[in-house]
Amino acid sequence: MHRSLLAGTFLLLFTTAASMAAAGSSTGLDDEIEGESRPAPSSQIPLPQEGDKPEAENGEPPEGNVTRPDTREETPIPDVLYDISALPEPVQRMRKLLMDAARSGDIENLRPLIGTGANRTQMALGGLEGDPIEFLREISGDDEGQEILAILLEVLEAGFVHLDEGTERELYVWPYFFSVPLEELTAAQKVELFKLVTAGDYEEMRTFGAYIFYRTAITPDGEWLFFVAGD
Repeated sequence: MHRSLLAGTFLLLFTTAASMAAAGSSTGLDDEIEGESRPAPSSQIPLPQEGDKPEAENGEPPEGNVTRPDTREETPIPDVLYDISALPEPVQRMRKLLMDAARSGDIENLRPLIGTGANRTQMALGGLEGDPIEFLREISGDDEGQEILAILLEVLEAGFVHLDEGTERELYVWPYFFSVPLEELTAAQKVELFKLVTAGDYEEMRTFGAYIFYRTAITPDGEWLFFVAGD
């Protein structure tokens, strides 16, 4: 897969599906909105609107909803990591299971990895009601969800960062662009970024001030924590 795979379309669909879930739709996915159809493809990522961000208390992200690392000046930029063998065994195992599921081409193979209840993998920043696999199929550019599987695979093949080491919020996040300021990327790192997004997307994200395309995280004990886009 090359470049962003219509990044703007995914984020727009992502916002639409999340809004349906928040409105209490029984399926959140299965029913088409009357009089509307899938938006035309776009080569650029639309910037999130003010109302798209989840509510937070005391300026802190909602519990279990890691949307953006701490970007205060005193927070050091984490090291960019590539050595998969250095990951804890449960993290290595979950990453491999996710990549195997993605390579299979059958989105249903992700279902056993999602978890249930409070431990269910977060797929939308505003929360999600309904079936998460159907949600992923809906936001994919094709009918079977293979495009979103390709994005997940490319995300997990990228470099990663280790965040909040030694705390209850410790996690491993792919790709590392989630935590590294875009203006500080080297030429080689921009090439890695352009495997996921287009140059136009990059300029839009620089204007916004952060990487807002897909990212995923695994906890040290091997829980698939989130797979989201947006901010």
